[in-house]
Parts: sequence; structure tokens; C-alpha cells
Amino acid sequence: MSIEEKTPGEERLAVRVDVHQHLWTEGFIAALRGRATAPRLVGDGWTLVLDGEPDYRVDPRDHDPALRLGINRVDQLDLALISLSSPLGIEHLPAAEAAPLLEAYHRGALALPAGFGAWAAACVTDPDPADLTHWLDAGCVGLQLPATALANAAGYARCEPLLRVLQERDKPLFVHAGRAASPGAPPWWAANVDYVQQMHGAYYAFAAFGRPAHPTLKVCFAMLSGLAPLHRERAAARGGPDLAADSGVWFETSSYGPVAVAALGSALDSAGGGDTSLEAGFGHRQTKHAKAASAARARIVLGSDRPYAPPAILPDPAAAHAAAAELLGACAVTRQTVTDAS
Repeated sequence: MSIEEKTPGEERLAVRVDVHQHLWTEGFIAALRGRATAPRLVGDGWTLVLDGEPDYRVDPRDHDPALRLGINRVDQLDLALISLSSPLGIEHLPAAEAAPLLEAYHRGALALPAGFGAWAAACVTDPDPADLTHWLDAGCVGLQLPATALANAAGYARCEPLLRVLQERDKPLFVHAGRAASPGAPPWWAANVDYVQQMHGAYYAFAAFGRPAHPTLKVCFAMLSGLAPLHRERAAARGGPDLAADSGVWFETSSYGPVAVAALGSALDSAGGGDTSLEAGFGHRQTKHAKAASAARARIVLGSDRPYAPPAILPDPAAAHAAAAELLGACAVTRQTVTDAS
């Protein structure tokens, strides 16, 4: 692991974290193969069938824990947080259907070797705060919910018992794109249209309904929340809310690169939402003190969405990893890392 200087004579481990990966364990794969309706794996057991999306051929190598650990080490990561693939639509299934899939997901993800952590998942048709508490106690770092479950006031009212558990325990919420529904669209459509629109909507729904009800809840939006903060000028002109200065909101980078990250960082800076340490990416010099301060205040975290995309190249990776530690809690991060990942 790398060493981050804290104060003279005192050193602190800087854990390198990817907050967003997907890895299907054997038990979860078996549960998908055992279903008669979508979401399910059919044929030879590696063709994924979803409602509203083309059939997808899954590569078994993408879900081999040993291979993934090796890839993570090449990427210089100490910890990868595994999350349920929300576009499968599992969270929106009736509770009786969702339960065996969620059980298989949690048990498999929490049994992965050191170097992996896990986000909890939950049924949103019949939320069970006791079940969430159980999985948090078992070691999950927080809760992932699909953006489609948090798109309006009704969604927040339905999920309120789950969000209350998170706030009481100071555990973060991770908002991930949910199931897409664009029959007949080309294969790239869902990722570039449906998911972006969902995340954009979830950002403003949290501002309108989530934050007022949960003032201390920490939340991280996947895929830079569909770049929603870049619309803050339009929101201001039309009387809309602005989360860019909210210190309890983080943004992860999956499928975006330096241009989008820099643009989002500028939006956060313009709102007084913290120094995102992007100056280094444009050739500006920073003092050691300024770098340390900016790392402590950064709210952009690294998320790759592996196996679907590689990690973004960030101008200041240390700032992103420090932000992840602040989001997740340094103790939770350190507890689940591989000590020999270097």
C-alpha cells in the first residue's frame, strides 16, 4: 500500500479503493440459472436474459475472483467494493422472488477473499430494515439502491426505513443505475441514454426528497450522477436545487474519463463544494499542504464498473482514495484490504 503523510512524525496508510465493481459468485450464478423468468441465465448458463434489453453473453472469466484480484493489483487497487448489478432488476422483484437472489448475492460477496468488500442490496417492493441491519452487521460497507427506486417522493417514502438505518449507523448510500426498458434499442442505448437519465433524475430527486428527510445521510452517485451537477446554472435559473456544495454527497467515476471528471470538479468548485484536486491535471503546481488539504476535501471517488469498464485515469488518484475513506469510514476500508497488494 502507499503511504500518505498525515503530520510530521506520523504516517497513515492510504488505501486505494475502487467503490464500484461487479462480480458474480457461484451461488449467485446458480440462483440466476434456477429462474424461469427474467432475470435469468439460460442456454449453457452464460446467456443473460433481461426484460427490455438484448440478451447478453456473459464471459465466465469476468466473474473469476482470482483473475479479478490479479487485475485489481495491476490497477494498483487494495480494495474493490462489489455491488449487485441493479440493471438486473432484482431489487424491484416481488419480495418472495427477490429473497433467494439477494441471499445468494450477500453470502457470496461477503465470502470473497481479502481485497474485496461488498455493498448491501435490498428489495424495494417490500423494504426490510431488519434484513439490511443483518447484512451491515455481517460486514457490508453500506447500501446500494437503484436510481429507479429513488426517482420521486413515493420512492423515498417507500425506502425511508432503509435510509433511516443507514443514517443512524453513519453508513453510505450508493445510488446505481437500475433496470432499463427500451425494447428495440441498439445494444449501447441503455448505458448511454437510460442509465444517464436515471442518474440525472436521482440526483435531483435526492435534492428534493432525500436530503430534507435525511440531513446527515452520506450518498454516492454512480457514473458522476449522469453529470447532473453540470446543470447547476440552469437549475439556478429555473429555481431548482443544487447539491454541488453538499459535503455529504460523493460522485464516482465509472465509464467517464478526465474531461468529464474535470468538468464535474469545476462545477463542485464553483459551488464552493470543495477542492477536487484537478489542478494537477492541468499543469498547475500545488504545495504539499494544499495537496493534503484538497485530498481531505475531495468528493470524487474512483469507481470502475468492472468488468464493464476499466478505472478512469485521474489527475490525483490519492485525492480520490482519500475521498473514498471519508465516504466509507477509514476503519471499514482498512479492515477489508489486502495487505500485500502492491
